[in-house]
Order: sequence, then C-alpha cells, then structure tokens
Amino acid sequence: MGKTILIVEDEQNIVDILSFNLSREGYDTLEAYDGRTGLQLALEQNPDLILLDLMLPEMNGFDVCRKLREAGSAVPILMLTAREEETDKVLGLELGADDYITKPFAMRELMARVKANIRRVDMAPAQSAPPAGETEKRLELGRVSIDLDGATVFKDGKPLELTQREYELIRFLASQPGKVFSREALMEHVWNYEGYVGDVRAVDVAVRRLREKLEDDPAAPKFILTKRGMGYLFGSQPG
Repeated sequence: MGKTILIVEDEQNIVDILSFNLSREGYDTLEAYDGRTGLQLALEQNPDLILLDLMLPEMNGFDVCRKLREAGSAVPILMLTAREEETDKVLGLELGADDYITKPFAMRELMARVKANIRRVDMAPAQSAPPAGETEKRLELGRVSIDLDGATVFKDGKPLELTQREYELIRFLASQPGKVFSREALMEHVWNYEGYVGDVRAVDVAVRRLREKLEDDPAAPKFILTKRGMGYLFGSQPG
C-alpha cells in the first residue's frame, strides 16, 4: 500500500511541483490550499506525512500543527517556510513539528527528509527490539529506567509522557551512557538523516523539551548533559 503525503500550501506552483515529484517517487498526494482544509484532511485521511507551509489563509501552519498534536496525531510534520527568523522555526518545533525546510529548497533534500521521517515511523514498531549490545528488555540507569518492550521511560518509578521522538532520543543516548554524540550524529541516528549536513536546531529543541519532562531542574540537568562544543550525552544518576 502506497504512502500518502498531505501538502498544505497556498502557492499553486509549489503544490504542483511537490505533487509531481512525490508522485514520481511513488507517493500518493492530497492537497490543501488553506490551513483549515489542511487540518480537516489531516484528521480525516490520516496521511503518512504532512508538508505544512507556515503562512496560510484561514489558519496558519502553527495553529494547524498545534491542533493536530492536541488531537493526539503523531503524523510527521515537515514545515515549509520562507521565513529566516529563528523564532518561527523554533516555535514550530516547540508546537510539535518534526523538522523544517526553508524555501527555496532543493527537491533532493526535501525528498530525503520525507523518506527519513516516513522510515522512522515505519521502524517504530521494531523499536522495542534492543539495539546491538542491548540484551535486556529494560535499561536500568539509576533513577531512570527504560522499558524497551513497552517503549516507556520511567523516572523514580513513574512513567513519563514522551513523544515518539523524545523516547527515541533518550533511548539512543541512554543505550551508551557517558558517550558524547554531536548534533549531526543525533540527526543521523535519531532523525534518520543519513550524512546530515545543515541546520541542527531541531536537536536542541528536542533536548530542551525532553529535559523539561525528565530533569528535576531543566536549567541544571543531571541526565541529559551538554558537552560544550561537542554535543550531548546521558549521565545516569544513582538510585
């Protein structure tokens, strides 16, 4: 069964280009030219991925993203934006978008991101299988433990409400405690972007959101640590 991509974009020429190239790669497409219609189609048709412009008639992309996440949808959302402002990109990520790409974009890069996000979702059912080197079905890391079968993270015995991305991030870091991973490496291993070169702010936003749910004091983290100039690592605390 083919994968379906919902394109929510008000510029006809961009929709036509995206639809043509996605179809050529074997994807089915749905199109919406305003945010309200895009939200309705997303909820009714349950696409495999959404390409979502930020500046839309009726309802902007930020509100579409927020309402989808509030409705419990975990569909990957790739924002399309002509804006260069950092605050816009970070806000979109904070609202639950998976990544963004700035117009004008190279079609090859966009397709790579589409494939990576869909592949990540397809791999999710297999995430309960321990990666190489993990033989236990539960990682015990002091005050934090990870149930690999149930894809659930516990802190002090209480389950945390994490998004799929947040779970994948902490699981990857915790599987090799003390090892530092650069943002580019995390983009490759957690976001599935092979040979990633480009903006890595999505990693920083994901780490910040994860810390807000995991740490006693997010401003003084003890679990997800920063190695200045290098990247992030997991440091387990004694029980």
